[in-house]
Amino acid sequence: MRILQRAAAFLAAGLAACVLAGAPARADFRLCNNSSNRISVSLSYTDGQGWVSEGWWNLKSNACEILLRGSLAAQFYYVYAMDERGGEWKGKAYMCTRDREFRIEGRDNCLVRGFDRTGFLEIDTGKDAKNWTVQLTDASQQQGGR
Repeated sequence: MRILQRAAAFLAAGLAACVLAGAPARADFRLCNNSSNRISVSLSYTDGQGWVSEGWWNLKSNACEILLRGSLAAQFYYVYAMDERGGEWKGKAYMCTRDREFRIEGRDNCLVRGFDRTGFLEIDTGKDAKNWTVQLTDASQQQGGR
């Protein structure tokens, strides 16, 4: 009886491993903080209906976070980040943000609507990408994504 229980447990564990191994790979938009400081990150993207900006994710040094789960729905995503020492990763694509946690629909008239207007970096993921990871580094290192 005891041998049968062990065999059943072993078989169940083996089946679970096969199911997990056959599961499709996750497709997400991730951001990794490869800088030497803690950073706060905001993301902007189109959801098919309009522009959405969200923030803040706080990442310690050498940590990664999934910002959007699932396959990418667009070619371009926009990221703004700042570190605890005043450093920024910014660009010329202006989106709406605020100081505390937010989800803002639309990118026009930020100031009139009571939001800040912040320059985001454009991230081109390519036409067929299903997942992407942005690597933020210190100014002395190269910035980029994959």
